Amino acid sequence: MSTPEIRSYTLHIPDTELADLRRRLEQTRWPDERPDAGWSDGLPLNHAQELAEYWRTGFDWRAQETRLNGTPQFLTKIQSEDIHFFHLRSSHADATPLLLVHGWPSGPTDFLGLAPLLTEPDNGPAFHLVIPTIPGFGIPGPINGWTLSRAAGAFAELMSRLGYSRFAAHGYDTGAGVVRDLGLQYPDRVVGVHTTGMLGGEGLTEKTADMSDPEEARAVADGYRYTYDIGAYAMLQSTRPQSLAYALTDSPVGLMSWLVERFHDWSRIGGGPDEVLDRDEVLTVVSLYWFFRTAGSSARYYKYGLPDWSEPLAPSTAPTGILVMPDDIGRPVRRLAEKSDRVLRWSVADRGGHFAAWEQPHVVADDLRAFFANLG
Repeated sequence: MSTPEIRSYTLHIPDTELADLRRRLEQTRWPDERPDAGWSDGLPLNHAQELAEYWRTGFDWRAQETRLNGTPQFLTKIQSEDIHFFHLRSSHADATPLLLVHGWPSGPTDFLGLAPLLTEPDNGPAFHLVIPTIPGFGIPGPINGWTLSRAAGAFAELMSRLGYSRFAAHGYDTGAGVVRDLGLQYPDRVVGVHTTGMLGGEGLTEKTADMSDPEEARAVADGYRYTYDIGAYAMLQSTRPQSLAYALTDSPVGLMSWLVERFHDWSRIGGGPDEVLDRDEVLTVVSLYWFFRTAGSSARYYKYGLPDWSEPLAPSTAPTGILVMPDDIGRPVRRLAEKSDRVLRWSVADRGGHFAAWEQPHVVADDLRAFFANLG
């Protein structure tokens, strides 16, 4: 039987697409705003106008293509869909294969700054890295009918095709659900599962929390903030993703504002993306969603892709490490995580938010090496 084809991939957006983007940005119809609202009503008008103008006239997409193409990329067809991934092999013969899975509303580019710290570390274990795009989140385009469990199965098949019979896995946000599902489906293949947040604190209230514990009290406060302030996007995506898709697929400023607001709210509580996330890298993520028309297919995961990621969680025996980022949008609670997962390492970073590996690659790299150093 022949081995399924793995094709080399080079990212190149046609000039016509770039010209269309610039035209749409130039012809944006701007709304008014309440002048004293700041970020409380969403992306402020002056910020949106400045960023859109930079996207149109200052942002160098070709330079970003060159940056991304500097890391080997590939496509392979799994479950009738092309799966896109970066693949970096370490020079260390005993390196551990490590799958890195991103979240929404971002992509595999989150991990490119982390990559050299893991493939060629100054100390500790080295890793071969496989960094896929969750189907429908960018390259190569929109899909239908996928769930976290289906993505986990596809990524397990991807690792097999690359010759990795056993591997480690790390993820955040949507990716945390994918890698946890990998541990459930393939316990004999997954060395261990490492996540930043998104496990053990969801749905905690003042009645169910130990409010004398500062960490649990903080988790409750974060949960209330998410529910009553910054979580409206999830309600819309989990109920009417198609209506949203029309706006975000037709208007680049609409897409930009929808995603940049998330980067602002999630990268640091009370802060903004310019403090921790590079503007060109942010616009690279937005551009990938724009050029590949995946705002709608990524949003649909909130309605159709999460039936296997709900309370109560199915118990997992996979060795699990959790790195808590202090400025994330939610805070895991250890006693709850330990009810459903085999937590072997629990650590709290001194800085960093939701996009942990993008914001603080050294912090995440150190924790990954420490966790997987003792797992075989």
